[in-house]
Amino acid sequence: MTMSEQAPIVFERPVRIRFAHCDPAGIVFFPQYLTLTNALVEDWFTDSLGIDYADMIARRRVGLPIVRLQCEFARPSRMGETVTLSLALTKVGQRSIGIHIVGRGLDGVRFVAHQVLVTTSLESGESIDIPHDIRAALQRAAASSSPNAQEALR
Repeated sequence: MTMSEQAPIVFERPVRIRFAHCDPAGIVFFPQYLTLTNALVEDWFTDSLGIDYADMIARRRVGLPIVRLQCEFARPSRMGETVTLSLALTKVGQRSIGIHIVGRGLDGVRFVAHQVLVTTSLESGESIDIPHDIRAALQRAAASSSPNAQEALR
């Protein structure tokens, strides 16, 4: 997907850009976008999918690291601005999840990220099949985002 293409949005959050996100030039230091997108994924799991992300990590010992990342940066974001982060589910595999995240300000797209996340055992460090309850929650999210989304994710 390019910046002009869109997948159905399944989760969205406004984020205020803070001093801690910015470099000495007063704009978001680009690695901070990864911190923001990780927080978005945590909120998506907990608040939308109904899978407590902290419990998934700490008790269940299921990790979800990024194994593939592609980012495009279109415009700078500055302290005090609000950027709306939108997450779209693009693929559910046997052990991986594809997501598309767009950050938008009042003047349009600020950045786009394509990520592949892989479910892993935090005990062994190996990839594992997506647990059944997580897969079911992802399928519900896909089905609710658009009539054809679930079929497109297969």
